[in-house]
Amino acid sequence: MNGIFVLAQNEVAKNLAFLPKVLTSNFVKITKLQIKEGEQNSAVLKKYIKDFNELSAKNDFVVVIGADFIDKIGFNAKIANVLNLPIISVCDSENSAKTVGEILKENKSNDFAKVYNEICDFGNFKFKIQQIEQNPEIFINELNSNSVNIVTPLKFETKLYEMAAKNVKRVVLPESDDDRILKAADIVLKSNAVEITLLGKKDEISKRAKELDLNLSNAQIIDPENNEFLNEFANTLYELRKAKGMDLKKAQKLVRDRTYFGTMLVYCGKCDAMVSGASTTTAETIRPALQTIKMKPGVSTVSGAFLICLDTNVLLFADCAITPNPTVDQLAAITISSANTAKAFGIDPKVAMLSYSTGTSGSGEDVDFVVNATAKVRELAPNLNVEGPLQFDAAIDKTVAKKKMPDSKVAGKANVFIFPNLNCGNICYKAVQRTSGALAIGPILQGLKKPVNDLSRGCLVKDVINTILISAIQAGDN
Repeated sequence: MNGIFVLAQNEVAKNLAFLPKVLTSNFVKITKLQIKEGEQNSAVLKKYIKDFNELSAKNDFVVVIGADFIDKIGFNAKIANVLNLPIISVCDSENSAKTVGEILKENKSNDFAKVYNEICDFGNFKFKIQQIEQNPEIFINELNSNSVNIVTPLKFETKLYEMAAKNVKRVVLPESDDDRILKAADIVLKSNAVEITLLGKKDEISKRAKELDLNLSNAQIIDPENNEFLNEFANTLYELRKAKGMDLKKAQKLVRDRTYFGTMLVYCGKCDAMVSGASTTTAETIRPALQTIKMKPGVSTVSGAFLICLDTNVLLFADCAITPNPTVDQLAAITISSANTAKAFGIDPKVAMLSYSTGTSGSGEDVDFVVNATAKVRELAPNLNVEGPLQFDAAIDKTVAKKKMPDSKVAGKANVFIFPNLNCGNICYKAVQRTSGALAIGPILQGLKKPVNDLSRGCLVKDVINTILISAIQAGDN
């Protein structure tokens, strides 16, 4: 734990006088970050994330002071959530503390302590502030035991920039005739987290960028129909595909196609990843990759995962995009690929193999399929936390899990959800996205030797940005 969020009315803030004393018993360099009243837009929240991260890097502990909290509890709670900090609230009475607690609960925030009338209330224990001053470990122990793991969509998106910037990679974007692609490239280039290659005619791209008031001066621009790589790529593609009946003339024609050309840039190591699909089908995006880049050793199928960013945590759903009816071996491969994807983005995978049945409560061909796939996963990845078959409620709800599968290490705590077929996976991710307002990032194509990721034709600029960042992170993880 490297920080705490303080929610206090100015007139009772004197009750916080004990805080510096108890913190200095465990931390040497302590600093403060003051939250100011203002707009609650994403730019403001991102600024506070940046400020907090910079202070955390230079200090042992950061005390974040909320805006004067009369009528501002929701605003403060949102910031505490994106900073992933527990909240200590200082109130003028026990009743006021209860009211604050109810509002924080509505905002899905973690409040670990309340201070009022010289009392510090940790929920199960109440101590006089004088006792805590005399024995600071009381407070520190409670603080550590109430560490939170809230990951908001905004926090996760910010994390993507940070992860990509640690190992900067080059991503090729073939569809430079799409304004969404150009706008996303402009934003990503400004972050210095990813290098960008655009495919198209330089004068046309520059003209459109000027019309849109974009700065693409740092982007590499290559015309796929006229460049120094065409002969190399044609000969390479011919050698890769001649056993399948491709002649050199066909290869020379294909490498002038922007999707094939972008894929060859990745295959030949001139770019690290490709993002395409804003104006093409999934098949058109991944076919060149399957023909050239191909799958990782031991992987039997390519699959598509989505990161589902809920209010306070991030889940992974798969397969939601590629394989209609996987075999037992393919579903096992999808599961292991999904667990590895989760790890790459900082998620400790707890994998639920989904079914209409939990444990031995049901029977039939569909249940047996999930049972066998789960067994295969355990054979191939014995250290992976995986459980199946599980119904969705038993996988995600601790109360249901205690009744249906009380001894499971995954039930009630799952964060990676494997669907038995594409029908289930695609319907479910879209249902969650559209009904809950969750941010869905993907599809993230899994199993290829090098990253090639597909965009939805209905994608927003934000979707393109996230996919670029994810592709760069995947490239750094390879």
